[in-house]
Amino acid sequence: MNSNMHRIRPFTVAAMFLILLPAGCRRSDRQAVKAEVTSTEVRSSRRAYDGSPPVIPHKPLGATCVTCHTTTGTLVPNMTYAPANPHGNEGRLQNCRQCHLFQHDEGVFVNSDFVAVSQSMSKGDRLFPGAPPTIPHSLSMRSNCAACHCTQAARPEIRCSHPERANCVQCHVPHQTTTEFSIATASE
Repeated sequence: MNSNMHRIRPFTVAAMFLILLPAGCRRSDRQAVKAEVTSTEVRSSRRAYDGSPPVIPHKPLGATCVTCHTTTGTLVPNMTYAPANPHGNEGRLQNCRQCHLFQHDEGVFVNSDFVAVSQSMSKGDRLFPGAPPTIPHSLSMRSNCAACHCTQAARPEIRCSHPERANCVQCHVPHQTTTEFSIATASE
């Protein structure tokens, strides 16, 4: 009886595969939706300072943040495109509202002459001619490069031309100052 089970099992698995294959490979009935790219000015207005986490620009929705802010982003019905979560798995384990706050425009708490510095739009330098650009920002809480560089909402100036390559830091290294490297010479 045991030997008969071993003969039937591969047949059953193959039959199930052939039945389910057409359903999985069927073209989706959904139409591709093009997300509007948010201007640099709007993105800057959603941050307290350059490099700070963006505010939450919508009212509380009653769902967890990662319901809409997935690793690839989501088109939310009756709203807009929810950008991808750049934190990878580490962000899923934390309270998003620890860093991201709801946007409040109810008035100024205390009058101030403070003028914010505009967002730095610096490009990554290259370590040498022909090298890939360096990463001009911190990698802390930004482990999912594709969230900002490969999604529908990626700004054209930072959009990645090769999203199929999964390990970005294999070629793109965080920006370093030249004083952090020691250069060996032939005489050493």
